[in-house]
Amino acid sequence: MLEYMLMPFRRYADFKGRSRRMEYWAFTLLNVIVYAVIGILAMAMGLSLSALTNLDGGNFSSAAVGGGFMVLAGVGGLYFLATFIPGISVAVRRLHDRDMSGWWYPGFIVLGMIPFVGWIASIAFLVILFLPGTPGHNRFGEDPKDPMGAEIFA
Repeated sequence: MLEYMLMPFRRYADFKGRSRRMEYWAFTLLNVIVYAVIGILAMAMGLSLSALTNLDGGNFSSAAVGGGFMVLAGVGGLYFLATFIPGISVAVRRLHDRDMSGWWYPGFIVLGMIPFVGWIASIAFLVILFLPGTPGHNRFGEDPKDPMGAEIFA
């Protein structure tokens, strides 16, 4: 499982080929775990919900936000920057596994910004990510689940 979590980092900006469901969802699970840990630590180090609701004009004061929170916010920002490109590339490769063009991904993002249509587009994209890939070879490459299967039984 850890191998699949780290595979998008090894294929950092590789928008070619195919990715299994396991690779996409393991990478998503890794991101959820990291952001949850950062959020919990940020809450423990000085961010309180009541302090955020009492902010005047969005100014962060030292009474409202502790220094540890600022450090963890910076770490969270750096982690986001480190996972931004691999997140896009693994989603594009996941679409390739379904034999769909990677250009569907920005299409779903744009549709997601339209009220009401965004809910439908987001649910449709989530369903596509859950569906299994096309078996065997497709126009984007060999089946990542069984790359040798097509050659053995051909």
